[in-house]
Amino acid sequence: MLLLAVILSLWAAAPLRAADPYTADRERMVARQLKGRDITDPRVLAAMGRVPRHRFVPEHLAPLAYSDMPLPIGSGQTISQPYIVALMTQWAEVKTGDKVLEVGTGSGYQAAVLAELTGRVYSIELLPELARAAATRLQELGYGAVRVRTGDGYAGWPEEAPFDAILVTAAAPEPPPALAAQLKEGGRLVVPVGPRRQVQQLLLLRKKSGKLVEDKRLPVMFVPLVPGSETKK
Repeated sequence: MLLLAVILSLWAAAPLRAADPYTADRERMVARQLKGRDITDPRVLAAMGRVPRHRFVPEHLAPLAYSDMPLPIGSGQTISQPYIVALMTQWAEVKTGDKVLEVGTGSGYQAAVLAELTGRVYSIELLPELARAAATRLQELGYGAVRVRTGDGYAGWPEEAPFDAILVTAAAPEPPPALAAQLKEGGRLVVPVGPRRQVQQLLLLRKKSGKLVEDKRLPVMFVPLVPGSETKK
């Protein structure tokens, strides 16, 4: 009976493994691109190892999904390279139960990684077509608890504030004041700051005594965080 149970369990698991031909690629990504650099948080590494990045890119780009590069997702937007997603997540120091806001849903990949760490993820996307596609994709992959809405990222999500952590996945000229206001005391804001189409700085800012204090920075290049007013012109 024990042998039969083992055989049945292996048979049941086989379709799941076969359904994801990119498991080995994902494991290599974690080992070489993340562990091989400065991603050390075991929860972040585990989350990156679980989320199927190939499901968040156009089908013809799936073979490149676990390469260390950003990829286009349509509407002039990109999905960040895995290392940057992991780094931003690690800097955000997300704990179980934390309330997290993501600004710039894009494909939904960063939101899925965050959802592996906490069940309270809110994501706002300016472009309706991306927001709809991301919400559908997250639901299909079991991340239906992530709340996605269309809106101006500069305004944040005041109805759900305050947040323990806020991650911004597009570059702003400076940290948006509304996001700083929606951050809890002691909270973490991870945001790329700088001019469009030039080298920017990814900042980790902590809220101390009501003010944002810089903790870390890294040179990066992100697509711009577009104000909602620009889409109405």
